[in-house]
Parts: sequence; C-alpha cells; structure tokens
Amino acid sequence: MRIAQVVTRMDWGGPPDIIRTICKSLASSHNVKLITGPTAFPSLRTSNFLDEFRDGLITVPHLKRDINLFQDFLALAELYRIFKREKFDVVHTHTAKAGFLGRIAARLAGAGKIVHTPHGHNFYGYFGRAASRLLVVLERLAARITDRIIVLTESEKRDMIDCKVAGASHILVIDSGVDIEAYTEVDIDAGKKRDELRAGRDTSLVGMIGRLEPVKGPEYLVKAARLVLDECRRVKFLVVGEGSLRAGLESLCREAGISGKVIFTGWREDIPEILSLLDIVVLPSLNEAVGRVLIEAGACGKPVVAAGVGGIPDIVRDGRTGMLVPPGDAVSLSRAVVDLLGDTEKRVRMGEEARRWVRRFSSDRMVRKFSGVYEGLAAEDRTSGIMLHKRALQPAGKDGCRE
Repeated sequence: MRIAQVVTRMDWGGPPDIIRTICKSLASSHNVKLITGPTAFPSLRTSNFLDEFRDGLITVPHLKRDINLFQDFLALAELYRIFKREKFDVVHTHTAKAGFLGRIAARLAGAGKIVHTPHGHNFYGYFGRAASRLLVVLERLAARITDRIIVLTESEKRDMIDCKVAGASHILVIDSGVDIEAYTEVDIDAGKKRDELRAGRDTSLVGMIGRLEPVKGPEYLVKAARLVLDECRRVKFLVVGEGSLRAGLESLCREAGISGKVIFTGWREDIPEILSLLDIVVLPSLNEAVGRVLIEAGACGKPVVAAGVGGIPDIVRDGRTGMLVPPGDAVSLSRAVVDLLGDTEKRVRMGEEARRWVRRFSSDRMVRKFSGVYEGLAAEDRTSGIMLHKRALQPAGKDGCRE
C-alpha cells in the first residue's frame, strides 16, 4: 500500500512525534512517504529521523504555516503534482494548513482515500471571532472530500460535531501514542541534573513544558508562581520551551521579583530526565488537542495541574491523576499547586494512578489503530473495484442496459 503523510512542518511539538512514529512503524510493511514543508526547528529525534527517512521524504518549498495566498496557491500546485505522480492509496493529512491544501490537492489529483487528523483545532483560543468562524466554514468544506477524520480525544470529536464540521459516523477517535518506556525507565544523577538546570538540590520543582505562545497560557504559570511563592518559599519553577512570549515572561518575572525562582531553559532534548525531577507538571493552555506532555508526565509517575480545556480532561482524570482548573485563572492554578506541594502522600498517589492510566496511550497501540484504518479504507476501494468490474462484465439486456 502506498501511503502519504502530509504536514506543514516537522518542528517541535506533538504532531511531528506522532507522524514520525507512524512513518517509522509502517515503513517496513508499506510504501510510506512523508510530505512536508521546510522544517526549521526540529527536535534532535526528529532531525535524526528526517536524515534516516530521507529516501521517503518529499519537501514542498511553499508549504508554510503562515497564511500567504500566493505561496499557498503554489503549495497547492506542488501537492497536486506530487499526488498525480505518486498515485497514493491513502493520503493522510495533519494539522490545519496542510490538511486544507493537502485534501484539496489529493481530491483534484484523483488520489485514493483521504484521511485527516487536525491535532486539535483553531475554533477558539487562537484567533478572533471572525477568523475562527471562517476556519470552521473551511473545515466543513474540506470534510466533504475527506473519507475519515481521525481525532485524538473524545472531546475533540464532540467539538467537531458541535461545530457541524462532520457527523459522528465520519469521525474516529485514536488515542495519541507515546513511547511509554522512554519515560518509565529514566536513570539519571538527579543532583547533577538539578545543578545543570540551576534548580538547587533542596527545593520542590514545578514545571511547564511547551511552546511559549499565547494559546499555551504560560503567563498564567508565571502569575501563579508569584502567588505560590507567597506561601511556599522552597520551590522553583522550570519553564521548558521557546516562543514569542519568552522575553515578555522573563520581564514579568523580574517585575514580580521572582526571577531567581523561575528558570527558563529553552528547548531541551532531555525531557524524560527533566520530568523525572519535577514534583508537579503544569499545563495552563487556553486550547489543547491532547497535551502529550501530560501523558509523558503520567508515564514518569508525576501528578499534573492543567487547564480543563480541549482534550485535556480525556488525559487527566481530575482528582485522581491530577487536578483540573479553569483556563486563564492564575489563582486557581496557584491553589492547586500549593495543595499538591503541601501533600506528599497525595502527589505520590496521583502519580502512581497516572502511571497506570497512561498505559492506554502507547505508541504501539496508536500505530495499530491507524494501520487498521488505512487497511479498511484500501479494502473499501478494492471491493468497489470488484463490484464495478463485475457490473461491466454483465451481459446487456434486451434494452441494451446492464441487468
């Protein structure tokens, strides 16, 4: 089977991890191609993968994240030529831009079955009301030429149904998959790693891992940190990631007099090791498809405090594996963190429950389900072809029509 995975770029984030896993797992049994725009900031694992997978990699120069009608038209034409040439049995698009252009190009080129995974959506939290409404309309149009929409959580499915993007029968849920063992078998010198991060050896550690962009809500972590430090002095906060808000967040820390307590590390390749050091993982997003770091935290046996938005409530079992708070509410966030910092037994209990719960989010299970969808769609095409062939071979009736 010839399968295309299409994404705007393979930079830091959850979608590249999922796409990388699918490509590597299916390459031995299928002809898999990865079609992507230019990638500027890949993780080390993704960079190594792109080098190893170079024979299956097709780069589309004009496929970029930002909206530019001229470049988007060129990207559409480039995708069309690729699909026309390669004749894929299944085209699986990922994320909004690649999903919209890729599905149109695949349909125009007469490609096989079309699958789309949004990896969340832009219906709220990203743009203003008018832009969000336009995106909903575009998603509805694209859904009409999509054979299957695969989402990562039940919450994401409900949102798509509520926005009338597609009906329930058209949408499948496949849990986001993580290499669980990479986070359960972490062996480090904790003291040395703490020294490297300037985190001290006698403090509790609370951390956020993610892009420092508005939709991730990092400013609410900084505001909550100031409130937490009013009650708990022996605690430090790690902010792991990069983004457009970093300079402003660092300035906010200086103004609040907590710069020495909030450590900005930039992007790190040692996420399993960092997670193993943390006492609490925080994710204050305003919109979130899954929040894969929450699964990774669970695999490390760490409790989380997260905003109850998007697919997060499907990952975090409120009161059992962590605590959910309202989005954009630094006070509630700080109270939940203080509560867990002051109750070691509760942290341990939640961490152990999280470790058991996230076993369902394994990468092997995810790949098997995606593969099953591809095989099922290809079987539909084969069945349709056989039926058409049989019909063509039927003798004509007296009126010249097939019987």
